Amino acid sequence: MTRPAAHHTRSRLVSIFGGSAGNLVEWYDWYVYSAFTLYFAPVFFPSGDRTAQLLSTGAVFAVGFLMRPIGAWAMGVYSDRHGRKAGLTISILMMCAGSLLIAATPGYAAIGIWAPVLLVLARLLQGLSVGGEYGASATYLSEMAGSTRRGFWSSFQYVTLIMGQLLALAVLLVLQAILSETALESWGWRIPFAIGGVLALCVLMLRRGMLETTAFDKTSASDAPRSSFLGLWREHPGAALLVIALTAGGTLAFYTYSTYMQKYLVNTSGFSRETASWIMAAALFLFMLVQPLMGALSDRIGRKPLMIAFGVLGLLGTIPMFHALQTTNDPLVAFALVLAALLAVSCYTAISAVVKAEMFPAHIRTLGVALPYAIANAVFGGSAEYVALQLKSWGIESSFYWYVSGMIGLSLIVYIRMSDTKHTSLIDRD
Repeated sequence: MTRPAAHHTRSRLVSIFGGSAGNLVEWYDWYVYSAFTLYFAPVFFPSGDRTAQLLSTGAVFAVGFLMRPIGAWAMGVYSDRHGRKAGLTISILMMCAGSLLIAATPGYAAIGIWAPVLLVLARLLQGLSVGGEYGASATYLSEMAGSTRRGFWSSFQYVTLIMGQLLALAVLLVLQAILSETALESWGWRIPFAIGGVLALCVLMLRRGMLETTAFDKTSASDAPRSSFLGLWREHPGAALLVIALTAGGTLAFYTYSTYMQKYLVNTSGFSRETASWIMAAALFLFMLVQPLMGALSDRIGRKPLMIAFGVLGLLGTIPMFHALQTTNDPLVAFALVLAALLAVSCYTAISAVVKAEMFPAHIRTLGVALPYAIANAVFGGSAEYVALQLKSWGIESSFYWYVSGMIGLSLIVYIRMSDTKHTSLIDRD
């Protein structure tokens, strides 16, 4: 049944806020793992040097990404068939369960091998959740936004994503200020996971009151084909492969510049954990504020010029940026370098959701956005931290800089050759 209220500006904005708030909590729960890795790595794995422990937790982080394609497939089909709202509700439940499981799991010293096993299980749940969340959230925000400001409103997916990461860092900074190192390493790291579980329950109630999108209502009332894995690859193979290709360099750069960067500042640049946290918090805050500006710019000049700008800046700037960070001991210089990298990748992140959503028809849009994106994320984004640490352990850390730069260059070729989805958007045909 079509809901006229969804066309009303106020109702539309309330619904966008509801979807964004849930997205924030999803990504807070996801990033808390990365933000507190330096503290809980020794709890779940046998004693060893810092890089070895980070490698173990980085591998678990990557395992969570490997589940994202499965979550994207299952939840994408579910959201296309039963509604974006229904998919978003289930995803928050799984994230809640994963966070509470990590908060409650005893360490390796208490239960042995079961500690890392339960940690992996929790990350599998969270991987399934985020795999479904991205497609449903990107589709929901893109469909709720009007055609003239779709880039602006859909950019709030990454605004809330970064807000989640900043919230995780804020909790880290507060706990670093009020707890000793010993307390943080023994039990304090469990607090943020418990907070995430409680916040997820609050968002669950919020999402129950969200409106469904008009695009889904029209599709469910029509004779459109049912969303399916085979249907995606049979009917839209070009669009699906294009999503993988355009995502590869962007997601690798994003997770390198944001998630891995905090560890790089500690493990390679030599900053303290507290200083690294402040550098990342300040840079990510400004990165968050830029997203709507880039989204609005794409509404004026198109999506393609921004993606090309990211490709060029990332290709030419990644290697010099890492070499400069490797040698600096000045926090302000490190902040400027990290911010520069994040501003470059904002040309991709601000429009990532809308570009993908504009490439698929409504009946298979969530799956089309979620699954190819999750595949690229599992291969390139989720492995970024592990690959970087492994190359460092082999004594060839600079090879990682070339890897990131090379992948951005490959995606740049795709950006140059693809059409501008602002002018070919299938959302406008719903």
